[in-house]
Amino acid sequence: MTSRNRPTTGLNSPAPRRRTVVKAAAAGAALAAPLAGALPALAAAGTPAFLHGVASGDPLPDGILLWTRVTPTAEATPGSGLGPDTPVSWTVATDKAFTNIVAKGAITATAASDHTVKADIRGLAPATDYWFRFSAGGTDSPAGRARTAPATDAAVANLRFGVVSCANWEAGYFAAYRHLAVRGDLDAWLHLGDYIYEYPAGEYGTRGTSVRSHAPAHEITTLADYRIRHGRYKTDPDLQALHAAAPVVAIWDDHEIANDAWSGGAENHTEGAEGTWAARQAAAKQAYFEWMPVRPAIAGTTYRRLRFGKLADLSLLDLRSFRSQQVALGNGDVDDPDRTLTGRAQLDWLKAGLKSSDTTWRLVGNSVMISPFAVGSLSAELLKPLAKLLGLPQEGLAVNTDQWDGYTDDRHEVLAHLRSNAIRNTVFLTGDIHMAWANDVPVNAGTYPLSASAATEFVVTSVTSDNLDDLVKVPEGTVSALASPLIRAANRHVHWVDTDRHGYGVLDITAERAQMDYYVLADRTKAGTKASWSRSYRTRSGTQKVERTYDPV
Repeated sequence: MTSRNRPTTGLNSPAPRRRTVVKAAAAGAALAAPLAGALPALAAAGTPAFLHGVASGDPLPDGILLWTRVTPTAEATPGSGLGPDTPVSWTVATDKAFTNIVAKGAITATAASDHTVKADIRGLAPATDYWFRFSAGGTDSPAGRARTAPATDAAVANLRFGVVSCANWEAGYFAAYRHLAVRGDLDAWLHLGDYIYEYPAGEYGTRGTSVRSHAPAHEITTLADYRIRHGRYKTDPDLQALHAAAPVVAIWDDHEIANDAWSGGAENHTEGAEGTWAARQAAAKQAYFEWMPVRPAIAGTTYRRLRFGKLADLSLLDLRSFRSQQVALGNGDVDDPDRTLTGRAQLDWLKAGLKSSDTTWRLVGNSVMISPFAVGSLSAELLKPLAKLLGLPQEGLAVNTDQWDGYTDDRHEVLAHLRSNAIRNTVFLTGDIHMAWANDVPVNAGTYPLSASAATEFVVTSVTSDNLDDLVKVPEGTVSALASPLIRAANRHVHWVDTDRHGYGVLDITAERAQMDYYVLADRTKAGTKASWSRSYRTRSGTQKVERTYDPV
């Protein structure tokens, strides 16, 4: 979520001091103690350990990308730059007992890559479950399950993906990941951005408090900092469980780097005091690719495309690396054709892929909402926190310049391309906004529904990050009951919006329809909290419109 204006400890309280720069060496020492304490006795004596779990990602019909991090010695904590080169072997089998091994190999973990390793396995069978694990110095990692994609030309009856975004460590526990992990029915899960947050401890928790403290304590700006923060996240047992249960397909949004990032800077970056933007961005991206099972299709970006038989392809966007700076309303033009969200090359790539696709469904992994949004007649007490959450000017002007609303020329080009080429069944899957939405994507919002819909959009809420009721500090559901009808009245293409809850989505796809089931957490501040189904929406093939359905898949 791009919180735009700096988070505050209360609705009317001033923002805390913007940030404190602390040397990476001190941060490494802060994390070394808890991690060293977690090491078993053998690891402390020099035996390697796998403290950060295992993961897989970016499934192909014949392969999967495997990931782990080995801690070779107690002092070799994330970001420390310490620890010896360590041989790590990997094994892939068709069964959890590893009696039928189909692939094996080895790679060396070094301090240069923060002792993370990736193995890009090929030669596997399509649409098949595999088990994998790593070994180092006589120690085995936990086992993980990975599923390959269907064959390119396969007639696929069904696909099912978990869908998540915006997981702030300090705002709560990652129970959403646990509930997805125990399902056991996911082909993969999509992380649509804000996998980590860059803020210092205590600045961006939940309702002004921190449920648990992350590391390092200061705002992350250096390579060591980003490595430490990724390492802290990967100690979460629920996140480890989901990574071990199914492959992830991930893109970044802004907080993997800094709030409201754009190609030349970020709202949450002070040039000079925090080094150069180029150095900070490079450090954040390096750490991301070290710690995530993601293949960069274009060096330094997350835009790429995966295919799942004849049923669906998935175009994944990078909406931070190439974008123009967000305009301040009154000081810039959101319609300026010289400004871009995607960059020219990525926009051409997206359009070409949508046009040439021969699958039933065209999914787009999209980190910020493409559907237009107008505020409407919200009351002052709701408009102010909504403006804070969405990055709207608090005077109430109806545009969010960090989303596609701030780059209308790019949006118009994409939607006009869909319409002029009669491209059907395009579904945008979106995070960032800390709210759940089910939208038609109109060619012209001002004349909708006469202008028709070119696509549909399912937006998932946050795993933990604050949403509207948290900013107002009222019981969950209070704000949504008031705001949702007003938002829908001002935005006829919006079928549903839940401004208050936290959770995840499950996207189920058949040839006839794509359906998003929305699940909510009972209490994100409790590690063992329950989840329950909230609502479901679907788009039927050929309609380019969303409709409610009254049962989850």
